[in-house]
Amino acid sequence: MKLNLGCGNNKLEGYLNVDSQQLCAPDQVVDLEVFPWPFEDNSVDEIVMSHVLEHLGETKEVYLAIIKELYRICQADAEIRINVPHPRHDEFIIDPTHVRPILPEQFHLFSKRLNAEWREAGYANTPLADYIDVDFEVEDVQWVLADDMLEKLQSGEISSDDLATRAQHEYNILKEIQIKLRVVK
Repeated sequence: MKLNLGCGNNKLEGYLNVDSQQLCAPDQVVDLEVFPWPFEDNSVDEIVMSHVLEHLGETKEVYLAIIKELYRICQADAEIRINVPHPRHDEFIIDPTHVRPILPEQFHLFSKRLNAEWREAGYANTPLADYIDVDFEVEDVQWVLADDMLEKLQSGEISSDDLATRAQHEYNILKEIQIKLRVVK
């Protein structure tokens, strides 16, 4: 089964389109902050969450429960694609329904392999994979430039090195982050 969680008006063919709002006319109405989700254990091989995760889990308990549900319903080797607005872009900041910034590095905390490496090295990173018994690997991360920055890069007005430096310190350089996770079971 393929799920498009929090589909809004962006329905995907071949997916079960799920949203909490009936107004969007999803295939199935599900509040992703109410547990358990109505999907069987190990029944999903692909999940798309496009501009959804930043709206969920205002408390750490709810957020971690969402991560646990993603793990529970996914088969081994399932792919989860997460697109979120960059937290230093106006599109993230202006929306009052955005409850948490999402950065790809946080998903490293949900990797049992990395938790073990950190424990061995004596790092103080929170081993969330061990605490909540999930296991995800970050397979790919794409940083999407804001349109005006992309134009400046393409015209040669700014170099990729300059953009990388500016993106670490300035707002509205990066617009979106695309994260691909693999489920390890």
